[in-house]
Amino acid sequence: MVLRKGDPDRGSLILVVNHKGVHHAIMERMLELGGDYRWSRAGPSDANSAQVAEFLAKRARFDPDSWLIELDVPNPQRFIAELAVEG
Repeated sequence: MVLRKGDPDRGSLILVVNHKGVHHAIMERMLELGGDYRWSRAGPSDANSAQVAEFLAKRARFDPDSWLIELDVPNPQRFIAELAVEG
């Protein structure tokens, strides 16, 4: 589900990874010094919904062009690991 639409040409991409409605991680696509993009964990770990909402609100204020997308995946740990490895 798209939680917040950002600019279509710029802005960061942030994924909120859940499983059956339970928060597992926030992943953000970051630009590395070499010009490649890499996914990395962002925000509080083991957070409750209020902490997640607060972090996402701060990120939206910092980068108003950012996209926030919530995913509910069947195996979040595997998804996160594959996302981090593949970039």
